[in-house]
Amino acid sequence: MVDFTLWDILRNLLLAARWTIVLSLIAFIGGGVMGLVLLVLRLGRNRFADMVIGGYVQLFQGTPLLMQLFLLYFGIALFGVDTSPWVAACMALTLYTSAYLTEIWRGCVEAVPRGQWEASASLALSFGQQLSHIILPQALKIAVPPTVGFLVQVIKGTALASVIGFVELTKAGGMIANATYEPLLVYGFVALIYFAICFPISLVAGSLERKLHVGQR
Repeated sequence: MVDFTLWDILRNLLLAARWTIVLSLIAFIGGGVMGLVLLVLRLGRNRFADMVIGGYVQLFQGTPLLMQLFLLYFGIALFGVDTSPWVAACMALTLYTSAYLTEIWRGCVEAVPRGQWEASASLALSFGQQLSHIILPQALKIAVPPTVGFLVQVIKGTALASVIGFVELTKAGGMIANATYEPLLVYGFVALIYFAICFPISLVAGSLERKLHVGQR
């Protein structure tokens, strides 16, 4: 057994937590950009695009993230492309995040009263102008709390990247637990670090929801 002090365990877990945060930010930002594009396409008057994007959303919402990670990591290799756990994890989590954010934001847009669409159409605004000047600014107030709250789910979802060999917080915890034979201690620290990352975000999401709810009344 390797002689690890408590500081050694905590320090190595904190170093690994950096990659959990980086992976979460890449997935959230990339998924947000992709989700916004898909949302705009889905809100357009193209029925085919709506069906395709709806199928995309259902695919990623209806299948486990773990399976998506496996398929991307091992599936890409079938085409002769040598992919790393880092690339596969970023791709899988970005696609997963984009599907959920597209649906979250679509619900927020639909929550905007239909009269707003009709009023903006009566001003002879184009579809893009309706979205950018009238609809999206109102939907943004509704979307902020659930979007920030979903970031917590993305952070926790990064733990599944450990199954394809990506060394983030959970994977590092398993490696350290195997070396120290102290799984309860190690995973206790892992849980505390996840809590320290996610709890402030949950508080921010709750605070935003209360403030925006009051502002809308």
